[in-house]
Amino acid sequence: MDNADKELIEKAKAGDTASFEVLVKKYQEKIYGLANYVCLGLKSEADDVYQETFISAFKNIKSFKGKSGFATWLYRIAANNCWMKYRKKKSEKLVSLEDVAELKDLTHAEDIRKKDLSESVAKALSKLSVDYRLAVTLADLQGLSMEESAKVLKITVPAFKTRLFRARQTLRKEFE
Repeated sequence: MDNADKELIEKAKAGDTASFEVLVKKYQEKIYGLANYVCLGLKSEADDVYQETFISAFKNIKSFKGKSGFATWLYRIAANNCWMKYRKKKSEKLVSLEDVAELKDLTHAEDIRKKDLSESVAKALSKLSVDYRLAVTLADLQGLSMEESAKVLKITVPAFKTRLFRARQTLRKEFE
């Protein structure tokens, strides 16, 4: 390690951020190169490793003992960050950008289908009489039992069953 580095490191340890900035500028290409190769040219990951390395170095500069070169110390931090990123990536389920785009398209298409279906159902329901619409809504959309639905409408269970049957028949004809 040269004397200029030693001086900059001592100043950085004392809290001089300008000295640390000089060290960053001196070693940034080497650290980014390492990150880029280890991360297989994935720019976002290389950027993350690069930033995490210098953030970690800044936070831990006081623990640098000078037994190895400063570049060696930085490489070790960068290598550890690469390993952590690799382990995290390995434990996550990887999805390619093509898969994400395809999933987005499917989700979008599914949203359109759901919207179209909702509009169709709303349109068909609007053609029913209020009594029939209430029967279908209570039983089929709200999931109430026949007994509960009949109580809500203040009619007998057989009367509710008849109303629901007729409402469903009308809807079926509408969708056909």
